[in-house]
Amino acid sequence: MAIQDLIDDFSYLDDWEDRYKYVIELGKQLSPLTATEHNDAVKVQGCVSQVWLVCDHVAGDERLTFRGDSDALIVSGLIAILLVMYSGETPEAILAIDAKAVFQKLGLNEHLSPQRSNGLHAMVSRIRKDAVQHMAPAQAD
Repeated sequence: MAIQDLIDDFSYLDDWEDRYKYVIELGKQLSPLTATEHNDAVKVQGCVSQVWLVCDHVAGDERLTFRGDSDALIVSGLIAILLVMYSGETPEAILAIDAKAVFQKLGLNEHLSPQRSNGLHAMVSRIRKDAVQHMAPAQAD
């Protein structure tokens, strides 16, 4: 699935309740993290719910793969949306994605509580930080 597919899917849903249910369904499709991956090193700070994001990088491949988990269904769905946006992209592509614009197109900005919005932005910040850490040294300056 690509970002545009998500935007298209959301545009077919008439009201926020249907979109909310769809977000939850996306979260239910996430592959669970292992017990050892639920640790402080990958835990996202700034989220009311518990959120873990794992960044995988294979040597010789510029692309980063993200996996995530949460103890809250709606937050798991938000993680699933972020994985569609960012997983499998290069660090440069990750940094070029305008997350606020995507959230606006999905209607997330106006329907999430301030706490959920803050958590979502904390997750985006974490992904962007991971991207910066995996950039080539000459580009990270």
